[in-house]
Amino acid sequence: MSEATSYQVAKPEPVLRVEDLVVEFPLGRGEVVHAVSGVSFEIYPGETLGLVGESGCGKSTTARAVMQLPAPTSGKVILNGIDLAALNSGELRRQRKQFQMIFQDPISSLNPRRKVSDIVEMPLVVMGEGTPEERAVRVREVLAAVGLDPEASLDRRPFQFSGGQCQRISIARALISEPAMLICDEPVSALDVSIQAQIINLIQDMRRRYDLTMLFISHDLSVVKIVCDRVAVMYLGRMCELTDSETLYRQPAHPYTAALLSAIPEADPSHEPRPIAMKEGELPSATRPPPGCRFNTRCPKAQDICTQAVPPMTDIAAGHAVACHFPLI
Repeated sequence: MSEATSYQVAKPEPVLRVEDLVVEFPLGRGEVVHAVSGVSFEIYPGETLGLVGESGCGKSTTARAVMQLPAPTSGKVILNGIDLAALNSGELRRQRKQFQMIFQDPISSLNPRRKVSDIVEMPLVVMGEGTPEERAVRVREVLAAVGLDPEASLDRRPFQFSGGQCQRISIARALISEPAMLICDEPVSALDVSIQAQIINLIQDMRRRYDLTMLFISHDLSVVKIVCDRVAVMYLGRMCELTDSETLYRQPAHPYTAALLSAIPEADPSHEPRPIAMKEGELPSATRPPPGCRFNTRCPKAQDICTQAVPPMTDIAAGHAVACHFPLI
């Protein structure tokens, strides 16, 4: 008779760990924009974490704080065991190879004066990697990988390309240093709908080809559902909910998440959208966020405690955390 033996598989170390991230912008006269307030999350090797929320919730500011553009007001950004927020400028430059970013506006993120060959090669030049001949070969390889003909692209400038082609150039520039972490800040929101699917498919292909770990910022929940393994929801600078993509779309626990999902349009003329009604009134400001839960001024389930105490992120199931005094499940 054989005796069953149980083995516990060790969880891998995260590629990126963000701990209690705070980003504030002083306005003068004692006013401060509380853009990001105590956000924490982890991203594991090969995983794509989606960061979603309406405009102004702080998701792009979070992405830029991870990139140290600029450095956060406080908190830790730990990439492969190194706290980026604690590095000086020289040490941070040496770490730049490990994390790159695709920006929201592909045209304005490219230098209009430079040729595509120079734009894509520049990360290697700054990092002092390879000879000019080796870098030229690498530029051709990465341009071909993102679906651009090197011969037709190398000597042209960004204004000679469409928005979708410029985003392919941006992706090539981000990938040429073979980063461990790729941050995509709404990479398709500035593109025509007909081009968005091509870029999403390209990002997915590059993820598999280069074994990328990604932070994917978007306000389009239909895109996030396709791209991301887990999803974090933000509202007015704070994290609301964090779980795997399937669970979030099937059974949201935070009222704000449920409201976002109810507003997703469907390509079905017979489908009648039924968005969840929010409290009426003026939207809160990041300069004077509401006390307690920041969603309490709009939440239909809010009670007295919601205006008095900040709800902590609490696990309600394995891998499912929510910051709500009265979660939906």
